[in-house]
Amino acid sequence: MDRTEREKRIEGSSRLIARAVFNSILVTLVSFSPILFLSGQEHKLFSPLVWTKTFAMVGSALVVILLVPVLMVTLLKGKVRPEMKHPISRFFIRLYRPVILWCLKWKKLTLVFAAALVLGSVPLVMNLGREFMPPLDEGSLLFMPVTLPDVSNAEIKRLMQVQDKLIAGVPEVANVLGKAGRANTATDNAPMSMIETIILLKPQSQWREGITKNDIIDELNARLQIPGVINGWTQPIINRINMLSTGIRTDVGLKIFGRDLDTINTLAQHFRKELEGVPGVKDLYVDPIVGGKYIDIRIRREELGRYGLTVDEVNATIETALGGMNATTTIEGRERYAVNVRFAQDYRDELDKLKRLQVQTMNNGPIPLSAVAEVGFADGPPMIASENAMLRGTLLFNVRERDLGSTVNEARERLEKAVEKLPTGYFLQWSGQYENQMRAEARLRLIIPVVLVIIMVILYFTFRSMREVLIVLSAIPVALVGGAYSLHFYGVNFSVAVAVGFIALFGVAVETGVLMLVYMNNALRLRMLEVRKESRPPTDADIEEAIYSGAVLRLRPKLMTVLVDIIGLMPVLLATGTGSDVMRPITIPFVFGLITSTLFVLIVLPVIYALVRQRERRRTGTLVVRQFED
Repeated sequence: MDRTEREKRIEGSSRLIARAVFNSILVTLVSFSPILFLSGQEHKLFSPLVWTKTFAMVGSALVVILLVPVLMVTLLKGKVRPEMKHPISRFFIRLYRPVILWCLKWKKLTLVFAAALVLGSVPLVMNLGREFMPPLDEGSLLFMPVTLPDVSNAEIKRLMQVQDKLIAGVPEVANVLGKAGRANTATDNAPMSMIETIILLKPQSQWREGITKNDIIDELNARLQIPGVINGWTQPIINRINMLSTGIRTDVGLKIFGRDLDTINTLAQHFRKELEGVPGVKDLYVDPIVGGKYIDIRIRREELGRYGLTVDEVNATIETALGGMNATTTIEGRERYAVNVRFAQDYRDELDKLKRLQVQTMNNGPIPLSAVAEVGFADGPPMIASENAMLRGTLLFNVRERDLGSTVNEARERLEKAVEKLPTGYFLQWSGQYENQMRAEARLRLIIPVVLVIIMVILYFTFRSMREVLIVLSAIPVALVGGAYSLHFYGVNFSVAVAVGFIALFGVAVETGVLMLVYMNNALRLRMLEVRKESRPPTDADIEEAIYSGAVLRLRPKLMTVLVDIIGLMPVLLATGTGSDVMRPITIPFVFGLITSTLFVLIVLPVIYALVRQRERRRTGTLVVRQFED
């Protein structure tokens, strides 16, 4: 073969597949677009993946369509080895040939078997658990006990020391660090009654045999059963993400809105009792709404007039004695420190001492505070939480040993009757990770059908036939089958990460189907040209022979396309360590779904194409085969 003949063949091959390759890449890019319409943390986590994939595929499309033909003309010299003489091709063709011949012989049985696989996956899909994001094993724990609202600083310090000592006694614990109080920042709104203890665990290889992370949490929780303390368990990173994105420090929060704090607290306690015993619900407690202890000073205005005092003068005395007065500011180099002055603790640590607090008058000298005010204790909210101009209480819990969706659904069923009896002006709102999950699912349900329509339009401009578009799209259910079976095998719940994996699988499955249909269509077109030269009508045998040629003799490029994707994702699928828990659910449905979709494209798609074309021949007596480069 001389250079001119080689250039003509390369040009013809390029024209044959250029449009199909370009449109299949476009389909893959469009299939990833739903991820860009997500919001919140899922958008921040997965959108870089989409942009990386987009720019890489745009670059590869330009290389394939423009550069590869030029390189083939320049570098491809000598004899081109036919597919049947290539050792790798011969090996795979030897395996593939009897399978495709048997399937073409038993077409209906092949379709029944494929349909059975699809239908068999339906129960698996229906029984999949649902969660927002896969649980990330950070290698550490965050212990967040909540105490009574009126706990003192000294008691918090003592309690934290006791807890840290008990935690350190577990063999799997490497280090313990406890924190009480709050920083002067909007991102740390923890009251004094809430302790945060970070527990660093030893490497899993040093754990006791057969013990899991949940077992460690259960053991720690059993050790830390202290009266007046409600235990809560999470992880440091996910806790900060939850608090910053949803305002909830646990996995799930039930917000109760209303006009009266006492009523909200009563409802929250009632709901807490209803949710006790729900499988998967852990660390269930009500965020303290009432129970704070306050010094209540009520000024008697009629007594103020007797002593010639004003309310401001009495308040100034109380503020100076109890809260302190900013006397001056000291300068230490570049640092400034406020100097506050107030009574010593011995003069204000008891209620009787506060009653004897001296208030200076103009004409009668100092008088005790009890002469002009009533001093006592009063109950009140430790912190008033409001949202959307309404008072709010929160029932909090974590989810462990069960998926988030099923747990919250059962919890909602438990509260269904109670919700119907809510007082007027009171309502509930689920928050936390469940809120994020519902938002992501709602957005995907809206965007994916639109994207599917766009893909069908692209495929229609590729084949100029809705029939062939539907043939290509038939690979999608079988691709989902592989993903469903793999999720069930690995025990992975459906999440946003799994949805991203299915979205990626969708594009690649369509791309593989497009290539197969292009090859079969071209083989059938060439066969029809031979039939016309022989001046005879086409037969079913001609159709099957053409399909066999397009499927078998182009096996290697199809397998190369699939194997590149699978091999490229194997390191992620087999990865271990921190972060692999989030990325593995993306690759599981993609890899195994790609395997089943490839088998479908290689085995079932030719059968469907044969049945459609044979039916067309029987109905019209001829076949219409379009040329893709036209």
